[in-house]
Amino acid sequence: MKSETQDPIDDDRSLAGQIARALASQIVSGVLQPGTRLRQDEIAQAFRASHVPVREAFRRLDAQGLVVTEPRRGVRVATLDPADVIEVTEMRAALETLALQHAMPKLQPADLERAREALEACVGQSDVTVWEAANRRFHDALTVPCALPRLLAAISDLHRVSARHLFATWQSLDWQPRSDDEHRALLKAVEQKRTEAACKLLREHILDAGRALAAALERK
Repeated sequence: MKSETQDPIDDDRSLAGQIARALASQIVSGVLQPGTRLRQDEIAQAFRASHVPVREAFRRLDAQGLVVTEPRRGVRVATLDPADVIEVTEMRAALETLALQHAMPKLQPADLERAREALEACVGQSDVTVWEAANRRFHDALTVPCALPRLLAAISDLHRVSARHLFATWQSLDWQPRSDDEHRALLKAVEQKRTEAACKLLREHILDAGRALAAALERK
């Protein structure tokens, strides 16, 4: 049986999970700006909760790098740092490649169809929120069949942090056409059951995108 803390917060229906999910959404979308103080009393009141689930929500968000907990100063929304982008990118590249490697023998036609549908939803999409959701569905279609829950939980948390980086920089990026082309090449390699090539394409795709995001943050 998995412990509660091993689940990505998207799948956690506890009160702490609900609070963490709501705060994460506001941080990722930019509603809660970097440096914003998160006041335990106000959040507890808003969710009609005690301080216990709020503290647990803060702990989870801290573990994901979305907030920073400072002794005697409380909790604030983490700043956007290019070095953090590179760290998250390299972790994603390693973990998603591992997940794809394990998923390849298990992929079914329905998984490939979901990937195709997600890819098409990305093409020509000008709304970054819609594009990011479709992009995540594409990656999930190819990696979730690995059926390794701890690995997938870690990847899910990293995707959330990556989404925050994307939303903060997308207006200065020429990101979409290249990403769509790389998705097509990756899906073709997967369909042809070329595991080594597919894993290499996925790794390079994630690393290149992360480097572009980090460079965009440095220019801001």
